[in-house]
Amino acid sequence: MVKDAPKPKTDTSGHIRQNTILTVSLTLVLLAFIFAIVYYKSMDRRLMAANIEAAIAKSIDPLAVRCSYANGDDNICVAYAISNKSIDAPKR
Repeated sequence: MVKDAPKPKTDTSGHIRQNTILTVSLTLVLLAFIFAIVYYKSMDRRLMAANIEAAIAKSIDPLAVRCSYANGDDNICVAYAISNKSIDAPKR
């Protein structure tokens, strides 16, 4: 009769510890990424507000300052640019 080979011992506490470290590390990286994005956006808005106040003090149109921070698809800034003739209106 042939004896069965002994089963290898599994270290479940090592696997649990490794999975916990991996989970905590990935969570910290994700939280740091989210914090960085929120911080960037909040600082961008603070800078825009400070520039708008400085523009008001210098009698510059605050909407022009706001539009300098806007994306190209911002409807308000597109309408502002067309009304000030800074770009040509699209022809249909």
